[in-house]
Amino acid sequence: MSIYQEIILEHYKNPHNFGTIKNPSKRSSIFNPLCGDKIELEAIFKKGKVEKIKFRAQGCAISQASASILTDHVLGRIKEDLKKLDKDFMIKLLGIELGPNRIKCALLPLEALHKLIT
Repeated sequence: MSIYQEIILEHYKNPHNFGTIKNPSKRSSIFNPLCGDKIELEAIFKKGKVEKIKFRAQGCAISQASASILTDHVLGRIKEDLKKLDKDFMIKLLGIELGPNRIKCALLPLEALHKLIT
């Protein structure tokens, strides 16, 4: 097993930033009807920066680990920078090769993030 696969499993078993925020600035939710994965994000923004972010997820290890890793990355960043994050960024952030069936799982948290910051 590669180090990246181990990181994915660790984030799945012990997700970072999992839970809810009391009185978030904004919420978003994304559901993939093809596989049943669901990601919900909540954040508090101060001066255009992500001060706090939490997620809840139902679904596969890839979508949940991706949400955990992404929320770690976005803390303290400004919305304008987050709007630039794309598919290539997420694949690089995860560090694993994904087949066509799993790419949507990995990108679901990014889609929720883009919805959150618009």
